[in-house]
Amino acid sequence: MIPGYATTEGYTATKGYATTDQPTQTRFRISFEEAAARIATASTFADLIDTTGVGIERHTATGTAYVSVRHAYRTLAKIVHPDVAGAARRGLANEAFAKLNALYTERDVDGVVYPNRQSRFGKPDLRGDLADLFEDGDLLVKVVRDTANNDLMAAEATALRRLHLYGRPDYRAYAPALKQSFSYYGRTVNVLARQRGFRDLADAPNLESVDLVWIWRRLLAGLGWAHRAGVVHGAVFEEHVLIDPRVRGLVLVDWCYATSVGARPKALIAEREHQYPPEVPAGRPVTAATDIYLATRLMTRLFGPDMPHPLRRFADGCLYDAPRMRPQNAWQLLAELDELIPPRYRN
Repeated sequence: MIPGYATTEGYTATKGYATTDQPTQTRFRISFEEAAARIATASTFADLIDTTGVGIERHTATGTAYVSVRHAYRTLAKIVHPDVAGAARRGLANEAFAKLNALYTERDVDGVVYPNRQSRFGKPDLRGDLADLFEDGDLLVKVVRDTANNDLMAAEATALRRLHLYGRPDYRAYAPALKQSFSYYGRTVNVLARQRGFRDLADAPNLESVDLVWIWRRLLAGLGWAHRAGVVHGAVFEEHVLIDPRVRGLVLVDWCYATSVGARPKALIAEREHQYPPEVPAGRPVTAATDIYLATRLMTRLFGPDMPHPLRRFADGCLYDAPRMRPQNAWQLLAELDELIPPRYRN
C-alpha cells in the first residue's frame, strides 16, 4: 500500500479499500485569518488541503490515511463564509470564499487528494518513460516525474477514457482500465488497474514462432479496437506491450503518446526515433497506418532473421514510407494474416 493513498467518499474498491461516508472527529484548529491567507496563496485544491492540514484523517485496516475532499471543502467554507466571518471581515471573506469555490470547482482529483507530498511516495516499484510507478494492491499509480510532461499523462487519461466510452466493451482487456486521474502538486497522476501475471516484450526472452504469431494477432486485434474508437496508440514498442503466455493475453500500455486519428503527434521517444514511420518525426497527422507500421516493425524485430518468407512479404507490405501505401484497417489486416498461417494458430 502506498503511504497517503486516497479514495473517494463512499467508494468501495477491492482489497480493503472500503470507506464510510461519515468523517471521524476533526483533528485541526485553524483561524479565519490563516484559512483566508492559505486560500489566497493556493493554486490547487490539493495544495490548499495539505498546507492547512484541514483534511480529516481516516484509517483502513492497513493503517493508510486519506483525505475526504468534500468534507475538507465544507470545513473551510464554514470558516471563511461571509455570513460567519462578520462585518469587519466581510470583504476578505468574500474573496476567500469565492476563490475556495473556484478551486473546488476546478479541481481535477475525482473527489480525492493525496494528503502527503510526493516525497512520501517513497522509492518507485517501476520506472516508465515519463512516470514513476507504484504498485498498490490491484492498482498501479503513475506519477509524472517532470511537469513538462503533464500533457502526455493527460493524453493517456483522455485516450483510456475514450476507449472505455467508444470502444467495443468486449475488447477492453487490450488496455488497462483508468481508475482515476488528477493533479497532485502540479504533477499529473494516473491510477490504473494492475496487469497481474503480465510482462512486457522487452522482458520476454525465448519466444517461439507460435508465440509470435498469437502476439501479432492480438496486436492487430487490440489496435483495430483502438482505431475504431478514434485513438492511435502511437508508441507500439516492446516495453509497451504486455503479454501473459499462459492465457495468450496481451495488453497495450503507456497511452501517453496516444492521440486522435488524424491528429498530429504530441511527442516521440527520442531513442526510438529511427523506428517510427516518417510521419511521426515530421509531425504530420497519424492514422491507423501509423500503428500498423509500428506493430509490424516490432514483429520483424521479434522474429529476426528467422521470419518465414510469407510473413516477411506480408510485413513488407505494411512498411512503406507513405502512409497511404500501407494497410489502413488493422482488423482487415488480421484477416489477411490468418490466411497465411495454419488454422491451429488462428486463436
